Amino acid sequence: MVELIIGVYGGICWLLFKKLKLIPVTTYTICTAILGGVSILLLLFILLSVYHPVSHDGWLYGPVVEINPAVKGMVVDVPVEGNKPLKTGDVLFRIDPRPFEIEVERLQASLAAKNTKLAQLSEQLAAASAGTNAAKAKLVVGESEFDRQARESHARAVAQVQQVQARKDLAKTEFDRISALFKDGNAAQVELDRQRTLLLSLEEELSQAGSSERIAREKMDSGSSSLEAVRQEIAQGEAAEREIRLQIEADSDGVNPEIRQAMAELEFKRWELEQTEVRAPGNGFVPTVLLRPGQLAVPMPMRPLMMFVMAEKPSLSATFDQRAIAGIKPGMEAEVIFRAYPGRSFKVKVRRVLSAIPEGELNATGNLFITTPKSAKGHVPVIFDYGEDVAALGLPIGAKASIAIYTDKVHALSIVRKIILRMKSWENYVF
Repeated sequence: MVELIIGVYGGICWLLFKKLKLIPVTTYTICTAILGGVSILLLLFILLSVYHPVSHDGWLYGPVVEINPAVKGMVVDVPVEGNKPLKTGDVLFRIDPRPFEIEVERLQASLAAKNTKLAQLSEQLAAASAGTNAAKAKLVVGESEFDRQARESHARAVAQVQQVQARKDLAKTEFDRISALFKDGNAAQVELDRQRTLLLSLEEELSQAGSSERIAREKMDSGSSSLEAVRQEIAQGEAAEREIRLQIEADSDGVNPEIRQAMAELEFKRWELEQTEVRAPGNGFVPTVLLRPGQLAVPMPMRPLMMFVMAEKPSLSATFDQRAIAGIKPGMEAEVIFRAYPGRSFKVKVRRVLSAIPEGELNATGNLFITTPKSAKGHVPVIFDYGEDVAALGLPIGAKASIAIYTDKVHALSIVRKIILRMKSWENYVF
């Protein structure tokens, strides 16, 4: 296009200077004509670059997923084919599952052994509960019989105390009467001594009866030694029940640390077994399949085993110089040409201007901060929306494009940009 403008301007100068001779050929007029042409080209270049910018760095970008295995193992099968459409969940390749199957079986056996121990503890608890209940029943019967006997014995002891107390009171009264008669000389010393002896004997008998009553009461309150033995048996049985119950509660519902660990390990190994079949993360295709059975797959390789291209609409993007970014707004009209389709142009629209570029990235490092190197371009990516006419072309991801944006300012010059863009498209036939 520059050559065309120069040719047209040169033709006009030839007509004015040579053919029609409207302007004399002098040093001044020649220099003026040259400077005028350069000024026109420079002004045209500036206006086009700012208000109708073009980028020859456009590409079709598509989301690509790096396929890495989650487990380590030997690849045994690669059923996928390159560029063949795949659906979500289709198997891409398989890793030898035998080591993981063996580990799952081992953990299942370990968990079954722990469950058997739980069943044994349940049987022991049932037996201990039965023994404790029997001892409690025995204690109830023994307490009932002993309680009756103890009450009768205590009642007899109380009656004996009351009887002896009454006899003692009567003897005391009689002793006091004889003592008064003896002072008056109306009773003999022998009779007084006999009554004193009787009183002392009754007091000793009352003391013994009181002791017997206390022993009977204490025995009634505490119970016999046989009942105490039964109580000890019940206490031992309840202690055994508590111990077994604690073990059962610890071993059930995954509360026990050993069982919980075994269940977690088993679940993890089952998950690893499922991961031996590496599946497609979505609808799409694998462009190139170089993986073969016999290769060792590891979770963190230096490079992925496959690249999976998602079946999503590719994004059309191009980078523009920062001097043109201020005038670019979402919804503005634009045109795109592809090297794969020379001589054709397609209408697109600006979707958005990205708000960050790599040159402005700051990472946390141990190095001192440096400014952006002068070699950095600092171009800003712009994303475009395109219609079905572009989508129907079936362009591969990575197709190169040139995109021109037509802003609302100096609209007349958009015709020049369209001509230049189409000339660029025609050049794709040759270059």
